[in-house]
Amino acid sequence: MNFGAASLGPITNHASYCGTNPTEALLLRDKPLHLSCGLDANILVSRGNMFQGLRRHKQAFSLTFIVSAIRNGKDEHESTIGAYSDDQSLTISKSSHKANDTTKESIASSLYPSEDHSQHAKILGNHGNLLDKLKAIHMHALAMEQWNASRLKQCHRRHAMSAANLIHYLALRSLDVDQIKDDLSSVGLLNLETINPYVIASLSAGIQMLENLKSTSLDGNDKGITSDKSEFTRSMMIDKANSNRDFLIGPLQDERIHIMVTVGREAISNETFINDVLKTGATIIRINCAHGDPSVWSEIIRRVKMNSQMLEKPCRILMDLAGPKLRTGKMKPGPCVLKISPKKNAHGNMINPAHVWIAPKGAGPPPSHVSPDAVLYVDAQDFLTKLEIGDTIKFSDARGKQRSLKISKKFPVFNGVGFMADCTKTCYVENGMELYIKANKKRASFGCVVDVPPTETFVRLRVGDLLVITRDSSNEELTSSKAGTPRVTCSSGYLFDSVKPGEPIAFDDGKIWGVIKGTSISEIVVSITRAGPRGTKLGPEKSINIPESNIQYEGLTSKDIIDLEFVGSHADIVGISFVRNVNDIVVLEQELKKRKLEHLGIVLKIETKDGLKNLAVMILEAMKLPNPLGIMIARGDLAVECGWEQMADIQEQILSICSAAHVPVIWATQVLESLVKTGVPTRAEITDVACGRRASCIMLNKGKHILEAIATLDTILKSSSTKVKAEVKPLVLSNHLS
Repeated sequence: MNFGAASLGPITNHASYCGTNPTEALLLRDKPLHLSCGLDANILVSRGNMFQGLRRHKQAFSLTFIVSAIRNGKDEHESTIGAYSDDQSLTISKSSHKANDTTKESIASSLYPSEDHSQHAKILGNHGNLLDKLKAIHMHALAMEQWNASRLKQCHRRHAMSAANLIHYLALRSLDVDQIKDDLSSVGLLNLETINPYVIASLSAGIQMLENLKSTSLDGNDKGITSDKSEFTRSMMIDKANSNRDFLIGPLQDERIHIMVTVGREAISNETFINDVLKTGATIIRINCAHGDPSVWSEIIRRVKMNSQMLEKPCRILMDLAGPKLRTGKMKPGPCVLKISPKKNAHGNMINPAHVWIAPKGAGPPPSHVSPDAVLYVDAQDFLTKLEIGDTIKFSDARGKQRSLKISKKFPVFNGVGFMADCTKTCYVENGMELYIKANKKRASFGCVVDVPPTETFVRLRVGDLLVITRDSSNEELTSSKAGTPRVTCSSGYLFDSVKPGEPIAFDDGKIWGVIKGTSISEIVVSITRAGPRGTKLGPEKSINIPESNIQYEGLTSKDIIDLEFVGSHADIVGISFVRNVNDIVVLEQELKKRKLEHLGIVLKIETKDGLKNLAVMILEAMKLPNPLGIMIARGDLAVECGWEQMADIQEQILSICSAAHVPVIWATQVLESLVKTGVPTRAEITDVACGRRASCIMLNKGKHILEAIATLDTILKSSSTKVKAEVKPLVLSNHLS
């Protein structure tokens, strides 16, 4: 139910409350807070001792009252006013009713502001001093816990303390305490911005310090307001937060936060990849169930566990369920042709030859310390065994041009030897192309090129282009219509059922934007409004976002439920994508209980507007389970959904809520992305990592230079854990100053 307004400010009568000048009171931020009140007002004030401290201070508050809302027997809202003065006990003025203490009210409305509620809740008056105001905040936090008592009782005992602290944090956030922040800072007592993990303990400590400062003017027997909740001490709250983190992702190693690395098929095509990743510093391996299949996942997990044991480095496995993410469909593969080009200057003269890795079929990727421009696999072991450094390989490329490769280096590989060769002229290599060694003007040995991958298929979109999205995936080989209009597919019916003309649409994490021009049952026409100056590529399996559309989709898809069976028996943690509200968490609870997966860690991925809005209540709902719990800030989709300019504030909001709930946070998406892809980081990426150190884990996505990225991230995190102090040279004044 809705809590209309609460006041703990000094007044003399009800009329004065109604006429309080907004400038003379600290109000709730812009919108009033709605609270769940399953308790009768009489019960609310008689159960706790939170008012006793104020009753002892006869100079602090002449009259204090509470305005709340409850349900009567007819399921209607009624207001309740409780008040007490210096010389009387707490009195209750209300309409006759009996409280309906239900445990099935919607918790969403109990913790978040209502958009259409116009009445502000007046909590603190400016008439009282700093101590009085801090006491009022303290009481407000305890009152909100009382109002949500039925919700807290439903939380698993493992999460009970954290859930209560989250309620206290939300109570604090509901108030406009900017002036109090300044007052507390001016006396150097308390910073309300940093008390999220231990709200009550910090408020109690602040009150006690202020009481000590005023001890000469107060009655010696007056102990002030102290929290009777001994479990809410600062040290116990810190221990609880650390315990929750360790329970989900494992204890810290060398006092630095965890590094999570996303892997795919490359992890099984290279025998040493997982070993290198773990040795470099990764402590959690992430597998995305949107890609691959159980056979691939099983092999990755087998290698992770084997290398973890061999290296004696603990490593946990997180598997992300694909969720109802909208993506472009598959496209017809391009021709299996590989272009090899040396680097040239502006005049077309060669600067450096192209470096080509040559290895036997099935050898896997080149070693991590080798960075070739192209990779060729040859199905002829005899041919490779005769190669030596300095030999020249001749061939006729796909165009019939005569080209050559000169062997420069030789390396041992998993099933034979591999070579680095230099290519000085552009060539096009295809499957079946014959290679031979030049020796005494004779073709001494032959080799056949195999496993040339198909070229990337994409459509290039420019501003002003029209793009057609079709529901029919059977025509996936088409990338353009007869009229030349680019086309892509999307198999999800949610997209076609949700969009309307005029609404924006984004592709590939916001790299391309457009506006819906027309819709039908099977097609959507999009006008491109934002792309690169030379156009931007849109390929298969790229994200689609419709931030302003009212899309309705299920929390767990049928594929997710099937994949959950595998995840529950093979992984340590499951990532739940695109969670939006409590209903999604309820469905997850049912599926986990059905499979008895009470030890499987849960990570809720926040990547939508609704997910952000409902974060606190989703955490409270998930706390009903005994499972370890965490939150991932999935910044890719979240930025597109909520706006790029909002991301900094959104990150802070999520970190604050999770800190209050003692829930570990995973900092994800585009971390060191330039370093991962090109080998060179940007300065902004380094500072982004520094911001991410406040999380419990930082996630890296896969890329060509992933090992360098892990090493760099590990170095940054270790430097922060050792608290390196910057060297500051003493200031030397010039002797020439007059």
